Amino acid sequence: MKLKFKILYIIILFQLAIPGALSALEPAPDITDREVVERLAKLEAGQQSLNHRISDLRSEMKSGQEALTKRLDDLNNTMLVLFGSLMSLIVALFGYIVWDRRTMMKPVLEKIERIEQDVAHSLDLSNTDGSKLSQLINAMRELAKTDEQLATILRSFSLL
Repeated sequence: MKLKFKILYIIILFQLAIPGALSALEPAPDITDREVVERLAKLEAGQQSLNHRISDLRSEMKSGQEALTKRLDDLNNTMLVLFGSLMSLIVALFGYIVWDRRTMMKPVLEKIERIEQDVAHSLDLSNTDGSKLSQLINAMRELAKTDEQLATILRSFSLL
């Protein structure tokens, strides 16, 4: 029984709602062929102006792109010049370091050679009897045979 009331209730609800939904629709106004042609002509004119604006925008974009390309080329050239300058400075610095090192080492090497010559001359290393130092020690050993005090000194230095 309850099912019958529910079905009846739903049917009544549909009968009340359908006329309200149908009244919400408005009938379309009658449009003549002339009005359709006029509206199409307006649409075509709007489309042409839109196409013209798009082509203008494309030409502006091309000119902007060309200007950007030129600026990028200029920037690239500037970067190459700066990089080349930096590399030149680095090479110049290395050249200066090498030159300075040679300039500094030349007097030191000359002084070392002079000291070597003085030592070789003083010790007379080229003598067949031995150096002057070894000859002096031998002479002192001979003298130590007769002088006891010299013998003690030579023993303390492990020369006898």
